[in-house]
This record gives sequence, C-alpha cells and structure tokens, in this order.
Amino acid sequence: MGLLGILLALGLLIWLAYRGWSVLLLAPAAALVAAAVSREPLLAHWTQTFMGSAAQFLAQFFPLFLLGALFGKLMDDSGSVEAIARFMTEKLGPSRAMLAVVLAGAVVTYGGVSLFVAFFVLAPMAQALFRAANIPRRLMPAAIALGTSTFTMTAFPGTPAIQNAIPMPFFGTTPFAAPGLGIIASVIMLGFGLWWLARAEAAARRSGEGYGDGADAAPKLAADDQKIRERATTAREFDPAEIGHGHHTDAVVPIGVAVLPLAVVVSVNLLMSLVILPRLDFSFLAEERWGSSSLSAVAGVWSVAVALAAAIVTLIVVNRQRLPALRLSMDAGANASVLPAFSVASLVGFGAVVAMLPAFAAVRDWVLSIGGGPLVSLAVATNVLAALTGSASGGMTIALDALGSTYMRIAAEQGIDPALMHRVAAIGSGTLDSLPHNGAVVTLLAVCGSTHRESYLDIVMVGIAGALIALAAVIALGSMFGSF
Repeated sequence: MGLLGILLALGLLIWLAYRGWSVLLLAPAAALVAAAVSREPLLAHWTQTFMGSAAQFLAQFFPLFLLGALFGKLMDDSGSVEAIARFMTEKLGPSRAMLAVVLAGAVVTYGGVSLFVAFFVLAPMAQALFRAANIPRRLMPAAIALGTSTFTMTAFPGTPAIQNAIPMPFFGTTPFAAPGLGIIASVIMLGFGLWWLARAEAAARRSGEGYGDGADAAPKLAADDQKIRERATTAREFDPAEIGHGHHTDAVVPIGVAVLPLAVVVSVNLLMSLVILPRLDFSFLAEERWGSSSLSAVAGVWSVAVALAAAIVTLIVVNRQRLPALRLSMDAGANASVLPAFSVASLVGFGAVVAMLPAFAAVRDWVLSIGGGPLVSLAVATNVLAALTGSASGGMTIALDALGSTYMRIAAEQGIDPALMHRVAAIGSGTLDSLPHNGAVVTLLAVCGSTHRESYLDIVMVGIAGALIALAAVIALGSMFGSF
C-alpha cells in the first residue's frame, strides 16, 4: 500500500502541475496523500518533514536564486543581453544563423544570465536571423535550447547555474568539479546538437521549406500567461512574469561593457573556488553556532554567490546611466527569484516526505541495485526524478536528499572521486527533465510561437539525446580513468 501511495501522489503531482496548478499547493497535498496511504502521521510530516526539508533547501540555495535572478534582470534592463545577441548576429550573419543563436545563448547563460531572460531576448533575434536566412522557424526553439539549456546548464565547468550548484553541499565539491569530463560532455552536447540542426536545416532546404507564414510570436504574451508561469517557475530560477517589470534601456551598449559582468562571474567564481577559499582558515564553521558545518559544505555556494554579487556591482557601475529606474529593476529581479525558489523547495519537501515513508526503502534498494555501478544508478535516479517532476533542480535535489549520503559512503568505499559524482548528477538532471510537460519547454515554445507538434522532436534531439550521449561518455570515461 505504501508504494501505491507514492505512485498515486506522484501521478497527482504530475497531472495537476501539467494542468497549471501551483506546485506550492500541489507538493504538500501530494505528500500528505502519500503519507495518508502509508498510515503515517500527517501533521508531523507536513510541519516537520516537508517544511523542514523545504526550509533547508531555501537556507542553502535561496542566495543563488536571488542573486541569479537579480543579475539576469539587470543584464536585460541594461541592454547587455541584447547587445551580446546583436554582436553575434552582426559577426556571424544570416548565413550562420543557427550558430549565432546557439553561441549567443551559451555566452549569456554561462555568464550567469537566467534562462528565461535569455529566452525573451534571443527569440526576436532568432526570428530576424531565421527569416533572413529562410530557415524554418520551427527550428528556433531547438537552437535556443541548445545554447541555453544543455552544456552551459549542467556540464561546462564553473557554470553558475543552480543545477551545477545543487550537488556541491552533498559532495563537498566546487562549481569546477571534474573539469575535463565536463568539457568533454559539453563538446559532445554542442557538437551533436549543431550536427542535428544542420541536418534539419539541409533537409528543409532540399524540400523547399522556408521560414513559414504567419505572424511572429509576441514574447510578452507568453510572460503574461498564468499557466505558463506556474509551469515555468518549477523548472528554472526566474519568474517570467517579472520580465516586463522594471525599465529596459533604449541606449546602445558597447560589446565590451556588455560582456564585462559575464567575465567577472567566471573569473571571480574561479578565484574563489580554487584560490581564495582554500587558503583561508574556516575552522570556526565546525562550531555549533555555525551549524557544525565545514568549508567543503558551503564553499561552492559561497563561490557562486560572491561571483554573482561582484558581477552585479560591476554591472551597475558600468551601466548606471543605462539603468534610470535601478530600484524598479532590482525589485523586479528580486521578486523574480521568490516563486521559483519556493516552488522547487516545495518539490524538495515532497521528496523528503516520500523518502521518509517505509515503502521508500524498496525504491532505494532498487535504485542502488541497478547494474553498472553507482555512477549508473545515480544517473538513473536523477534522470527519473527530473523527468517525473519536470524540474532538473527539483529532481536532483530530491534524489540527493534521499540518496546523497549513501552515494558518498559508496564513493569512499570504492574510491570514487565525489567530483565525478557531482558531474554525473548534474548532467543526469538535465536530460529527461525536458519532457513535454517541462516548464522551460512550454515557455520556450510559447515565446517562439511554435507548438510541440512542430518543434518538440528537434528539442528532444538537441536537449535529451545529446545530453544522454554525453552522460554515457562521462560515466564510461569516469569509470575507466576516474575524475579529471
């Protein structure tokens, strides 16, 4: 009965979330359904298990949600994201429209700009490029997804994406965990995705298919859609409803000024992770008043937080005249972080209740018994939970909350570098999360004015197939040579 309750709760959560219900309501309700079927104390699970785990997630990661959303909003309102997209367009031109869209998305998201901010800026750029090159607009969502939602989200070392930050407290790692394997995975994802898009473009030209008829989508309409908003905020760290708030500058931003804050994110993150924090004495963290913690448990989050904070200060200083309504822009950025953070925290609370149920022992034993070793079972766990929740960050946190300590014990026993576990978990979370009900997929299609029928196959190939190939390569290389 307990296992039936878990499956029933998951089904309820997925079905109602897909229909646009708020996860803030669904997650505790589904958790109580699972607990009720298992005949567990409902109020205790709600206030102690659910809320305790949700609060712990917020305590660990809300600074990154807050700073990431704030940075993305300021980059947008200052015109910096648009300047980078325009620079790519001018340098590569319509003849290399696919590459221009992919690289523009990769640059801004690796530099710390929120995925949804990138969507709303890149879509108009992609529309102009694809129309000039006469490339079917149905390929736009896949091109944007490849640059924003694949290797810069989970694989490329140092990415400030929340999906790369979540494994750090569990494994005591940094954002640059397993850098060699991360670069190999990134090359595979990018190479496979570009190959698929080039193949699709060539096939369209042979068949005489052009850009297509009809009016282009208005991204603002997608931002205002409440159902899209509810799905989107469980998938990524920015509330699209805040896109239109604040004040967007009409001034032209020099490309050097636009790129500078992104360079600050990358360089400060690297210095904090590998140079500054390891050389300082943080033994006081072991004291009870600091939570009896350690540097390895907080260093990764600290590195990303300091990098984003330094980039925000840099951005404001170099763009002060292009941010005439600075308070409004900062308010919108801060507000954009709240609903996504609480939505993912609610998913984490749901997972914590499920993990506490007696029937979950069977699920845990099944996951750990999967053939191929702990790296394969970890990849399967993050894949499955990200797919079920439609959230890479939510699925991965649920998996690591339930099994992270077990995998760390296995890593110690078998001599597996925790950095390898980190990279496998991160890449694994960014594969099957892109199923049709994923909020980022729904939002991207709406922003581009496309449908699942027209564009989803190409999203699957660049966002799921390429990531699965890269994940398999990382597991194979990590098993043979360890982390590097």
